[in-house]
Amino acid sequence: MTERALIFGSVAQAYERFRPGYPAELAEKVLDYAGAPVADALEIGAGTGKMTRLFAGRGIAVTATDPDPAMLAELREHVPAEVVTRQGALEDLRPDRQYGLVYSASALHWTDPAGRWPRIAALLAPGGVFASFGGPVRLADPVVRKAIDEARAEFVESAGVPSPDGTPPENELQWPGTELERSGLFADVRQVVVQQRVTLSADDLIGLFSTVSAYLMLPISVREQAFQRIRKVLPDTVELVSDHTAHLARRR
Repeated sequence: MTERALIFGSVAQAYERFRPGYPAELAEKVLDYAGAPVADALEIGAGTGKMTRLFAGRGIAVTATDPDPAMLAELREHVPAEVVTRQGALEDLRPDRQYGLVYSASALHWTDPAGRWPRIAALLAPGGVFASFGGPVRLADPVVRKAIDEARAEFVESAGVPSPDGTPPENELQWPGTELERSGLFADVRQVVVQQRVTLSADDLIGLFSTVSAYLMLPISVREQAFQRIRKVLPDTVELVSDHTAHLARRR
Protein backbone atom coordinates (compact mmCIF):
# COMPACT_ATOMS: atom_id res chain seq x y z
CA MET A 1 0.00 0.00 0.00
CA THR A 2 1.40 3.39 -0.97
CA GLU A 3 0.89 6.74 0.71
CA ARG A 4 -1.40 7.67 -2.17
CA ALA A 5 -3.63 4.66 -1.49
CA LEU A 6 -4.09 5.57 2.16
CA ILE A 7 -4.97 9.23 1.80
CA PHE A 8 -8.72 9.00 1.18
CA GLY A 9 -9.74 8.84 4.84
CA SER A 10 -8.82 12.51 5.18
CA VAL A 11 -11.78 13.33 2.92
CA ALA A 12 -14.15 10.46 3.75
CA GLN A 13 -17.26 12.64 4.00
CA ALA A 14 -16.49 14.42 0.73
CA TYR A 15 -15.83 11.04 -0.90
CA GLU A 16 -19.30 9.91 0.09
CA ARG A 17 -20.92 13.16 -1.00
CA PHE A 18 -19.24 13.80 -4.33
CA ARG A 19 -18.23 10.44 -5.79
CA PRO A 20 -20.93 9.07 -8.11
CA GLY A 21 -22.62 5.87 -6.98
CA TYR A 22 -22.58 2.62 -8.93
CA PRO A 23 -25.47 1.61 -11.19
CA ALA A 24 -27.54 -1.35 -9.96
CA GLU A 25 -26.89 -3.08 -13.28
CA LEU A 26 -23.35 -3.87 -12.15
CA ALA A 27 -24.57 -6.05 -9.30
CA GLU A 28 -27.07 -7.68 -11.63
CA LYS A 29 -24.30 -8.55 -14.10
CA VAL A 30 -22.32 -10.24 -11.32
CA LEU A 31 -25.25 -12.24 -9.98
CA ASP A 32 -26.29 -13.31 -13.49
CA TYR A 33 -22.72 -14.45 -14.11
CA ALA A 34 -22.69 -16.41 -10.84
CA GLY A 35 -25.62 -18.47 -12.12
CA ALA A 36 -26.67 -19.50 -8.60
CA PRO A 37 -27.62 -17.64 -5.41
CA VAL A 38 -24.68 -15.93 -3.67
CA ALA A 39 -24.94 -16.16 0.11
CA ASP A 40 -21.88 -14.25 1.24
CA ALA A 41 -19.32 -11.84 -0.14
CA LEU A 42 -16.04 -10.20 0.83
CA GLU A 43 -15.33 -6.67 -0.38
CA ILE A 44 -11.76 -5.42 -0.84
CA GLY A 45 -11.27 -1.66 -0.41
CA ALA A 46 -14.89 -0.85 0.40
CA GLY A 47 -14.37 2.89 0.82
CA THR A 48 -17.59 4.52 2.01
CA GLY A 49 -19.69 1.58 0.88
CA LYS A 50 -21.16 2.68 -2.42
CA MET A 51 -20.86 -0.81 -3.91
CA THR A 52 -21.47 -2.47 -0.53
CA ARG A 53 -25.04 -1.17 -0.58
CA LEU A 54 -25.83 -2.81 -3.91
CA PHE A 55 -24.91 -6.32 -2.79
CA ALA A 56 -26.11 -6.01 0.82
CA GLY A 57 -29.43 -4.72 -0.51
CA ARG A 58 -29.88 -8.00 -2.35
CA GLY A 59 -29.71 -10.05 0.82
CA ILE A 60 -26.04 -11.03 0.51
CA ALA A 61 -24.06 -11.19 3.77
CA VAL A 62 -21.25 -8.73 2.99
CA THR A 63 -18.00 -8.37 4.90
CA ALA A 64 -16.60 -4.97 3.89
CA THR A 65 -12.88 -4.37 4.39
CA ASP A 66 -10.77 -1.24 4.03
CA PRO A 67 -7.37 -0.26 5.41
CA ASP A 68 -8.58 3.19 6.46
CA PRO A 69 -10.64 3.45 9.69
CA ALA A 70 -12.09 6.82 8.65
CA MET A 71 -13.51 5.33 5.45
CA LEU A 72 -15.02 2.42 7.38
CA ALA A 73 -16.55 4.82 9.90
CA GLU A 74 -18.25 6.69 7.04
CA LEU A 75 -19.31 3.40 5.45
CA ARG A 76 -21.12 2.33 8.64
CA GLU A 77 -23.31 5.43 8.36
CA HIS A 78 -24.71 4.31 5.00
CA VAL A 79 -24.96 0.51 4.91
CA PRO A 80 -27.34 -1.96 6.56
CA ALA A 81 -26.44 -2.87 10.13
CA GLU A 82 -25.92 -6.48 9.05
CA VAL A 83 -22.81 -5.58 7.05
CA VAL A 84 -19.67 -6.77 8.85
CA THR A 85 -16.67 -4.43 8.68
CA ARG A 86 -12.99 -5.30 9.06
CA GLN A 87 -10.09 -2.91 8.91
CA GLY A 88 -7.30 -4.15 6.67
CA ALA A 89 -5.88 -4.23 3.18
CA LEU A 90 -5.99 -7.35 1.02
CA GLU A 91 -2.48 -8.17 2.24
CA ASP A 92 -3.75 -8.21 5.86
CA LEU A 93 -6.64 -10.61 5.29
CA ARG A 94 -6.29 -14.23 6.35
CA PRO A 95 -8.20 -16.98 4.56
CA ASP A 96 -9.93 -18.19 7.73
CA ARG A 97 -13.09 -18.65 5.67
CA GLN A 98 -14.06 -18.65 2.02
CA TYR A 99 -16.77 -16.66 0.26
CA GLY A 100 -19.01 -17.19 -2.72
CA LEU A 101 -18.08 -13.75 -4.04
CA VAL A 102 -15.01 -11.56 -3.61
CA TYR A 103 -15.17 -8.14 -5.25
CA SER A 104 -13.44 -4.78 -5.40
CA ALA A 105 -14.74 -1.47 -6.72
CA SER A 106 -12.21 1.15 -7.85
CA ALA A 107 -9.70 -0.18 -5.33
CA LEU A 108 -7.94 -3.24 -6.75
CA HIS A 109 -5.15 -1.16 -8.31
CA TRP A 110 -4.05 -0.15 -4.80
CA THR A 111 -3.30 -3.76 -3.80
CA ASP A 112 0.18 -5.27 -3.87
CA PRO A 113 0.69 -7.09 -7.20
CA ALA A 114 3.01 -9.60 -5.52
CA GLY A 115 0.71 -12.46 -4.54
CA ARG A 116 -2.48 -10.57 -5.42
CA TRP A 117 -4.22 -13.44 -7.19
CA PRO A 118 -3.23 -16.30 -4.87
CA ARG A 119 -4.52 -14.18 -1.96
CA ILE A 120 -7.84 -13.55 -3.68
CA ALA A 121 -8.20 -17.18 -4.79
CA ALA A 122 -7.60 -18.35 -1.20
CA LEU A 123 -10.54 -16.21 -0.05
CA LEU A 124 -12.91 -17.74 -2.61
CA ALA A 125 -14.76 -21.02 -2.35
CA PRO A 126 -14.09 -23.37 -5.31
CA GLY A 127 -16.19 -22.11 -8.19
CA GLY A 128 -16.70 -18.79 -6.39
CA VAL A 129 -16.86 -15.55 -8.34
CA PHE A 130 -14.39 -12.68 -8.37
CA ALA A 131 -15.54 -9.28 -9.66
CA SER A 132 -13.65 -6.03 -10.14
CA PHE A 133 -15.20 -2.70 -11.12
CA GLY A 134 -13.35 0.32 -12.44
CA GLY A 135 -12.96 2.82 -15.21
CA PRO A 136 -11.94 6.44 -15.58
CA VAL A 137 -14.36 9.31 -15.07
CA ARG A 138 -13.96 11.90 -17.82
CA LEU A 139 -15.63 15.04 -19.08
CA ALA A 140 -18.03 14.38 -21.95
CA ASP A 141 -17.28 17.73 -23.64
CA PRO A 142 -13.77 17.67 -25.17
CA VAL A 143 -13.58 21.49 -25.06
CA VAL A 144 -14.20 21.53 -21.30
CA ARG A 145 -11.81 18.62 -20.85
CA LYS A 146 -9.04 20.48 -22.68
CA ALA A 147 -9.67 23.63 -20.63
CA ILE A 148 -9.37 21.67 -17.38
CA ASP A 149 -6.19 19.95 -18.55
CA GLU A 150 -4.63 23.30 -19.33
CA ALA A 151 -5.76 24.85 -16.03
CA ARG A 152 -4.31 22.08 -13.91
CA ALA A 153 -1.16 21.39 -15.95
CA GLU A 154 1.04 23.44 -13.62
CA PHE A 155 -0.10 21.39 -10.62
CA VAL A 156 -1.06 17.88 -11.78
CA GLU A 157 0.18 16.17 -14.92
CA SER A 158 -2.55 13.53 -14.86
CA ALA A 159 -5.30 12.74 -12.36
CA GLY A 160 -5.69 9.17 -13.58
CA VAL A 161 -3.98 5.96 -12.50
CA PRO A 162 -2.15 4.08 -15.28
CA SER A 163 -2.87 0.42 -15.99
CA PRO A 164 -1.04 -1.57 -13.29
CA ASP A 165 0.33 -4.07 -15.79
CA GLY A 166 0.93 -1.63 -18.63
CA THR A 167 -1.95 -2.83 -20.80
CA PRO A 168 -2.48 -0.16 -23.48
CA PRO A 169 -5.95 1.47 -23.58
CA GLU A 170 -6.62 0.17 -27.09
CA ASN A 171 -6.24 -3.46 -25.96
CA GLU A 172 -9.55 -5.36 -26.15
CA LEU A 173 -9.07 -7.01 -22.74
CA GLN A 174 -8.11 -4.51 -20.06
CA TRP A 175 -6.52 -4.94 -16.63
CA PRO A 176 -7.26 -6.79 -14.38
CA GLY A 177 -8.71 -9.21 -16.92
CA THR A 178 -5.25 -9.57 -18.40
CA GLU A 179 -3.78 -10.62 -15.05
CA LEU A 180 -6.72 -12.88 -14.25
CA GLU A 181 -6.10 -14.83 -17.44
CA ARG A 182 -2.37 -15.12 -16.83
CA SER A 183 -2.74 -16.20 -13.22
CA GLY A 184 -4.00 -19.70 -14.06
CA LEU A 185 -6.19 -19.57 -10.95
CA PHE A 186 -9.39 -18.40 -12.64
CA ALA A 187 -11.59 -19.50 -15.51
CA ASP A 188 -14.22 -17.90 -17.75
CA VAL A 189 -12.77 -14.39 -17.57
CA ARG A 190 -15.23 -11.85 -18.93
CA GLN A 191 -15.24 -8.10 -19.44
CA VAL A 192 -18.49 -6.13 -19.57
CA VAL A 193 -19.18 -2.40 -19.63
CA VAL A 194 -22.11 -0.64 -17.98
CA GLN A 195 -22.61 2.89 -19.24
CA GLN A 196 -23.31 5.79 -16.91
CA ARG A 197 -23.70 9.53 -17.51
CA VAL A 198 -23.71 11.98 -14.61
CA THR A 199 -24.44 15.72 -14.68
CA LEU A 200 -22.81 17.83 -11.96
CA SER A 201 -22.66 21.48 -11.05
CA ALA A 202 -19.26 23.09 -11.42
CA ASP A 203 -18.89 23.25 -7.63
CA ASP A 204 -19.74 19.57 -7.26
CA LEU A 205 -17.12 18.72 -9.89
CA ILE A 206 -14.54 20.54 -7.78
CA GLY A 207 -15.84 18.54 -4.83
CA LEU A 208 -15.27 15.37 -6.81
CA PHE A 209 -11.73 16.46 -7.70
CA SER A 210 -11.11 17.07 -3.99
CA THR A 211 -11.40 13.28 -3.47
CA VAL A 212 -8.94 12.31 -6.23
CA SER A 213 -5.58 11.06 -4.95
CA ALA A 214 -3.48 13.08 -7.40
CA TYR A 215 -4.88 16.30 -5.92
CA LEU A 216 -4.84 15.03 -2.34
CA MET A 217 -1.10 14.48 -2.60
CA LEU A 218 -0.57 18.21 -3.18
CA PRO A 219 0.03 20.62 -0.28
CA ILE A 220 -3.30 22.16 0.74
CA SER A 221 -2.39 25.66 -0.47
CA VAL A 222 -1.30 24.34 -3.87
CA ARG A 223 -4.39 22.15 -4.12
CA GLU A 224 -6.67 25.14 -3.48
CA GLN A 225 -4.81 27.18 -6.09
CA ALA A 226 -5.31 24.39 -8.63
CA PHE A 227 -9.03 24.19 -7.87
CA GLN A 228 -9.40 27.96 -8.26
CA ARG A 229 -7.77 27.79 -11.69
CA ILE A 230 -10.00 24.90 -12.75
CA ARG A 231 -13.18 26.51 -11.39
CA LYS A 232 -12.63 29.60 -13.57
CA VAL A 233 -12.82 27.59 -16.80
CA LEU A 234 -15.91 25.54 -15.91
CA PRO A 235 -19.43 26.12 -17.22
CA ASP A 236 -22.28 26.03 -14.70
CA THR A 237 -22.87 22.31 -15.25
CA VAL A 238 -20.76 19.52 -16.69
CA GLU A 239 -21.56 16.04 -17.96
CA LEU A 240 -19.35 13.16 -16.91
CA VAL A 241 -18.83 9.91 -18.75
CA SER A 242 -18.54 7.43 -15.90
CA ASP A 243 -18.68 4.08 -17.67
CA HIS A 244 -17.89 1.10 -15.46
CA THR A 245 -15.89 -1.86 -16.69
CA ALA A 246 -16.55 -5.08 -14.79
CA HIS A 247 -14.15 -8.01 -14.91
CA LEU A 248 -15.64 -11.32 -13.85
CA ALA A 249 -13.92 -14.65 -13.26
CA ARG A 250 -14.53 -17.95 -11.52
CA ARG A 251 -12.05 -19.64 -9.19
CA ARG A 252 -10.88 -22.93 -10.65
